[in-house]
Amino acid sequence: MPYFTTTDGCKIFYTTYGVDAADPVVIFLNGFTQTTLYWGAHVPAFSKHYRLLFYDARGQGQSDLGYGPISLKLHISDLKDLMAHLAFERANLVGISHGARVALEFAVGFPGMVDRLVMCSFSGRTSPRCRAIVRSWLEILQLSDLRAMAWAALPAVFGNPFLKHHHNMLDKIVNAVVLRNRKKALLAQLEAVLKFPPANSRPAGFGKPTLVMTGTEDILVEPDDIRQLVDLCEADHKELVGIGHGIPAEAPELFDKLVLEFFASNA
Repeated sequence: MPYFTTTDGCKIFYTTYGVDAADPVVIFLNGFTQTTLYWGAHVPAFSKHYRLLFYDARGQGQSDLGYGPISLKLHISDLKDLMAHLAFERANLVGISHGARVALEFAVGFPGMVDRLVMCSFSGRTSPRCRAIVRSWLEILQLSDLRAMAWAALPAVFGNPFLKHHHNMLDKIVNAVVLRNRKKALLAQLEAVLKFPPANSRPAGFGKPTLVMTGTEDILVEPDDIRQLVDLCEADHKELVGIGHGIPAEAPELFDKLVLEFFASNA
């Protein structure tokens, strides 16, 4: 399995698809508790025209936690160095939630390395409710285990229609979260996320074609904060009715369609 070792000795797991060096690159950035496996259903649609890179950020999935505190700056450094390792000079970034925050910070810091930016389930600031929910996950994980935290997270991560129509799959979803994560690493991730600076503190007008995608059932982002992000990035905005925080999982076909159309219209 491919690993990249960072300058501070942290092993980052990644996987790629596509061999044609002439194809543009798309990098997918995981949300909290997600791994490269989360994006598997989207490979057929995207790999027809793009080279794909999926990776587990430090503390996620098969990547190491590292030796120091996790920070947004460290995530940016890891992504930059991984792209250099793979000789990717430029890429399109597609991030969800935590991954969207990393993608935005990277695009602002290194605009010459980004062609287009897609951010799902993310807004211009962390609302008091979102902060309280994330803090509750941290407290549950400290006092109990991964399974308890995963069950507590389900109603916040998925919209009511998804929970209704996939109620027989919820145990499998929780089992996957438990199998693919480590308690110590998730604790470090949650503590780090609560310290991230708000996206609205970043300069606007970095000039990258940007798509913001949100769901009407997402309780982790607020409408005013979404509008703030859209204005900040001068972005297109797609609001998906009946969809929660987990857009790529809840509406995979629509997600693929909207992202690929956005790429094509900004080619």
